[in-house]
Amino acid sequence: MTSTETHHAAGAASSTDAPAIATWLTTADHKQVGRLFIGTGLLGLLGGLVLAVLVAFERIDAEGFQLLDSGSATQVLSAARLLLTFGAVAPLVMGLAVAIVPLQLGSRSIAFPRVAASGFWMWLTGLTLSVAAIIGNGGPSGGESEMVDLYLAASVVMVLGLAMAALSIAVTGLTSRTPGMGLLRAPFFSWSSFVGSIALLMSLPVYIGTSVYLYVDHRYARAAFGGNFGVNDWVGWAISQPFTYVLAIPVLGFVLDAVPVLGRTRLAQRPAANVAVGLVSVAIFASLTHRAVTLPWEGDGFFSGLGTKIADLLPFGLVNVIPLLGLLGVLGLTMLTLKSAKPMLAAPLPFAVLGLLMILLGAASHLLYTVEDAALGGTIFEAGSYVAVTFGTVLLAFGGLTYWGPKLWGRRIPDKAALPLALLGFVATALGSLPYMIAGFADQPAGVVDGFAYSGPQELWNVITTGAFALMLLVSLAFVGLAVRSFTAGEPAGDDPWDGTTLEWATSSPPPADNFSDLIVVGSEYPLADIKNSGKVG
Repeated sequence: MTSTETHHAAGAASSTDAPAIATWLTTADHKQVGRLFIGTGLLGLLGGLVLAVLVAFERIDAEGFQLLDSGSATQVLSAARLLLTFGAVAPLVMGLAVAIVPLQLGSRSIAFPRVAASGFWMWLTGLTLSVAAIIGNGGPSGGESEMVDLYLAASVVMVLGLAMAALSIAVTGLTSRTPGMGLLRAPFFSWSSFVGSIALLMSLPVYIGTSVYLYVDHRYARAAFGGNFGVNDWVGWAISQPFTYVLAIPVLGFVLDAVPVLGRTRLAQRPAANVAVGLVSVAIFASLTHRAVTLPWEGDGFFSGLGTKIADLLPFGLVNVIPLLGLLGVLGLTMLTLKSAKPMLAAPLPFAVLGLLMILLGAASHLLYTVEDAALGGTIFEAGSYVAVTFGTVLLAFGGLTYWGPKLWGRRIPDKAALPLALLGFVATALGSLPYMIAGFADQPAGVVDGFAYSGPQELWNVITTGAFALMLLVSLAFVGLAVRSFTAGEPAGDDPWDGTTLEWATSSPPPADNFSDLIVVGSEYPLADIKNSGKVG
C-alpha cells in the first residue's frame, strides 16, 4: 500500500445520500474513526472522573458515614480505573493517532482502514459490556459469578479492539509513508505512535491470553488463579504502572512535534528524541511478569550477596529505570529546544509541558514505590503515581486536540479560553497525586475506602484529593464544552494556523476524503518547510 492508493477512503465517502448516522456507523475514513475514538474517550473520561470523585469522597471519613458498602466500593473503584485507563486515555491517544498519522506520513488512507473501524466498535462493545458487568456486581472481586464471566469475556473484546487499531497504525508507519520519508524522517508523533502501537501489540496479547485463562478457571474450576478475587492479581498490571507509560507513548510525540513549531525553532538533537521515545517502550516487559518488578535491597551490606543484588537490579532497571530515563530525555530535549526559542502564547504549549511534567512525576514516584525498602507496597502511594501518569496523559491529549483540532475540524479552540484550563488541569493533577503519595508513607491502604486509620491529618489528604478530582472533572467538562463549541461554530482556522513544518498542514482543513490531491516527495525531516522555502506554496 502506498500514499497514492485512494480506494479505501473513496469507498468510505461514496454514499453522499446516506443518513449521517449510517455514514458514521459504516465509515472507514481514518479521520472519522479517529474522531469516534476521541469523542467516546472524552465521555469515558467524564464518567471515570465522576466515579473517582465518589471513591475519593468515601475515603475522607474512613471510619464514619459511608455512601457505599465495602463490596460496592470495590466495584466502583474497579469501574473508575477501567474507565480512566481503557475508556479515556487509550481511546483519546488512539483516536489522535488514527486521525493524524496518515496525514503526517503523506498517505491517502490508513492501512487496513476497516480493521481500524472494526477495532473501534469492538473496543466500544467490550468497554460497555465490562462496565455493565461491574454494575451487575461482576468484575474483580465481584459477587455474581455470571457477571464476573461477562467482565472477563468483555475485557478480551475491548482489548482486542484496541489491538486492531494499533495494528492499523503500525502497518501504516511501515508501509504507507510518502516517497522519501523513512521511519526516522517521519514526524515525531508518527514515530511515537508507531513505537507505541508495536508496544501495545506485544503487551495486549498477554492481557488477552491471561484473561482467557482467568475465564476458563473461574467458570469451571476456580483452583489456579484465585477465582473472582484473583482477577486483579493477574491483569491488574494493565491499569497501573508501568503499562500506563505505554499508553502515553504516542502523545510524547505530540510534545516533540508541537514544541518546536510553537517555539519557532527546530528540535534539538533529533536522533536523541527517537531514542528517548524508544526507551519508554521498554516498559512493555512489565506485562510479562503480570505484576510490578520490585527491588528487594535488604541485607547487611552491599557486597554481601552482591550477585543476588545484581540479579535483582537488572530486571528492575530494565522495567522501571530505563522508561524513566526515556521520559527524562523527552523533557530535557523539550527544555533545550525552548531555551533558544521564542514561543507563541498558544494553548498546546502549556498542555504539552505541564502534562509531560506530571507523567514524569508519576514515573519517578513509581520507581520509589517499587523499592521494597521504602515499604510502600500495598499502600495508596501507587494511586498517586497512577493519577499523575493518567491525568498527565489526559493533559497531553487535550493539547493534541488543541493543536490538531484545526486540521480535523477546520476551526480552532481560542487560546484565551484554553490556557486557564491547562493551568487548572496541572493543579488538579498535582493535588490529586501528591496527597496520595504522602498518605502512602502513612500506610493508608490501597483498594479500600473504609476501615483504615493512621496518625496525622488523614482527612486532610483525602479532602485535598477529592477536591482535586472534582477540579479535574470541571476542567474536563469545560474543555469538552469549549471543544464542541469551537469545532462546530468557531472561527475558521485556515489550513496552516501554526505555520507548521510537517505534511498534515499541507492539505486543506478539514482534509478531503483522500487527504492529498497530489503525491508529495519528501527530501528532509521538515517537508512542508522545504515546500514553503521553495516558493511552491504560501
